[in-house]
Amino acid sequence: MKIQVLFGTESGNAEVAAEDLAESVRNDSQDVEVQDLSSFSIAELQHDSMYVFLCSTYGEGDLPNTALPFYADLSVVRPDLSGMRYAMFGLGDTFYTETYGHGATKLDDKLTELGAQRVGEIGRYDASTWEPVGECAVAWFAGVLEDVSAVR
Repeated sequence: MKIQVLFGTESGNAEVAAEDLAESVRNDSQDVEVQDLSSFSIAELQHDSMYVFLCSTYGEGDLPNTALPFYADLSVVRPDLSGMRYAMFGLGDTFYTETYGHGATKLDDKLTELGAQRVGEIGRYDASTWEPVGECAVAWFAGVLEDVSAVR
């Protein structure tokens, strides 16, 4: 199974988590690629890949700048994503209770609206903790992989 790890970030934390997650999967001999959402086109979405989105929240619960073009293209083009599987991991800070993790939630809602199927629960990272973001993402994704195996 090919795994595409796509991240949207403002400060670089989602990229760090994406790289750590990908490295943990590569150790299992998986075919995995990491890409910034700003350089990934919706035309590249394939139904035979597993997508892992890591998305931070910026400002008042908005998507980070690197995820905006991808989200805008999804909203305008509205591709049929039926049959596409993905997992979602959100980064935020619970200090901002009203908007915690909303960047990932917005992207998740749009993918689901277009027919994609999320595997597992949305992962969450709270920047208010001292836990390293990469370790949190790796631990969450281990559970997602179990869910993927159970569905096969």
